[in-house]
Amino acid sequence: MKISEVIDNLISYERGYWPDDPTKALGHDTDRDKILYGEKHIDDECTGIVTTCWATADVIEEAHKRGANLIIAHEALFWNHGDHRDWLEESQNKTYLAKKALLDKYKIVVRRDHDHIHSGIPKHGDPNTWVDGIFYGYAKELGWEDYLQTDLGIPMFFKFPKPITARELGQHLISKLHLNGCRIEGDPETPVVKAAIPYHNFGDAKDTITMVDKKGIDCLFGMELIDFTLAEYIRDSSMLGKNKCIVQIGHFNTEEAGMRYMINWLPIAIKTKDIPMSFVQSGDMYHFIAVN
Repeated sequence: MKISEVIDNLISYERGYWPDDPTKALGHDTDRDKILYGEKHIDDECTGIVTTCWATADVIEEAHKRGANLIIAHEALFWNHGDHRDWLEESQNKTYLAKKALLDKYKIVVRRDHDHIHSGIPKHGDPNTWVDGIFYGYAKELGWEDYLQTDLGIPMFFKFPKPITARELGQHLISKLHLNGCRIEGDPETPVVKAAIPYHNFGDAKDTITMVDKKGIDCLFGMELIDFTLAEYIRDSSMLGKNKCIVQIGHFNTEEAGMRYMINWLPIAIKTKDIPMSFVQSGDMYHFIAVN
């Protein structure tokens, strides 16, 4: 099967439009989802597929070692929204040139699957029931499928059958997702029953703060964590006895669970089991140094 056929089959399997606008198909290319590199090789026979969150230099090397010439990544390849390369070419950025040379050497195609996988995959193969492929995959990888209150898009809500502390949640995330550590805001012993993955936190957090307050959320699994607005609110809430905390492992570590889960349904999506497929973790971006 050609790489182009793999991509066609994958796109046909995913929902391909946002639920709030079913008349507007995402198509093959969006400002995010497209061939990020290696378009001249898309008619090569697919020798293997690697899924990952971010196609780092190490992921590219590992894909080659596994005989894969197609990487399906969730995030951008060259460090900017839309993966524009003109500015890197103009400045002859050394890291860009080295990464580009690596891809050329191994003749690897990198396809980004962001909007399509978020738009929906069939739950348990049922084309009438759609779930967010990334965040549903996160729940499945953590063994939390039965605790889901919503399973399409974010905010995504969980309700645990009995209280579990923020510390225990952090340890579970580290163990299941093979991470170096996590950050907790608020008391690590905060008992959590209601939790949520909120929208991205880039500054203004009025909607998230209101949601946490009105829905009685105990814990946020924050992807981004900055020191103002939402973080300030959670810290004050904890100090005032309002039972609030954040357990944060980072944006890529959170979403990578969905790309790990992708291996479970990818053979169905591309209509073959004959192509070797595997997940390669792009790895925790951070090392943690803690006071003993």
